[in-house]
Amino acid sequence: MMRLRLVHLYPDLMNLYGDRGNIITLERRCAWRGIELAIQELTLGGRLDPSQADLIFFGGGQDSEQAAVSRDLAHGVGEEIEAAVEDGAALLSVCGGYQLLGQCFRTRDGEEIPGLGVFDAYTVAGPKRMVGDVIVESPICGEPLRLVGFENHSGQTFLGPGAQPLGRVLVGNGNNGADGTEGIRYRNAVGTYLHGPLLPKNPGLADWLIAAALRRKTGAATTLQPLDDRLEQQANSAVATRIGKTGTRRSSIH
Repeated sequence: MMRLRLVHLYPDLMNLYGDRGNIITLERRCAWRGIELAIQELTLGGRLDPSQADLIFFGGGQDSEQAAVSRDLAHGVGEEIEAAVEDGAALLSVCGGYQLLGQCFRTRDGEEIPGLGVFDAYTVAGPKRMVGDVIVESPICGEPLRLVGFENHSGQTFLGPGAQPLGRVLVGNGNNGADGTEGIRYRNAVGTYLHGPLLPKNPGLADWLIAAALRRKTGAATTLQPLDDRLEQQANSAVATRIGKTGTRRSSIH
């Protein structure tokens, strides 16, 4: 049996808005294909072996938790996370985790919380919270992939000139409410503001992460066994329809 290892970063501090559901989704979609997903929880003072981290998940947290995690990242584990990403590990980071993988986060009080710099992006506290449902069109799987989720953040994230967004906002605010981008992608690492949790309603993204982890593990291209995703796709369509009727559009939805 193929075995992957997932490292869940700071689950006791960075776990807002039901993001643990992303872990459950990855675990189930692996198990349905006969893949064992071993889960390691890493918190303050822990260390990460980059060669053993096939998947990494980094959830959201409030400013005080982000400050504590930022200090911990500076004591070695941050370099280990960066090494894993550069070596091709798959990573999903949401909200606060996304912000901490950028260059820095500047709070409303003017405090600058250093980030890892894995992502070419920086975040500043905005004047208002961006809350609501989101629809994103993403090219991550080669063909346009519709992602649905929920955002709740005051941080405004701005990408560097060469950075690749996860996708284009059709409904909602995304990274900053101004430039129409949502999230970021670097190698096999993804940052996003989509909560909900994200993966149960977006099986295409879940499988992209699993396939990336398998490629890194085996060193070969991987085609995942198809699953019966009718219920997941129905959930995605139902959410998209509801959002399309009530949300603030940025462009037409197809």
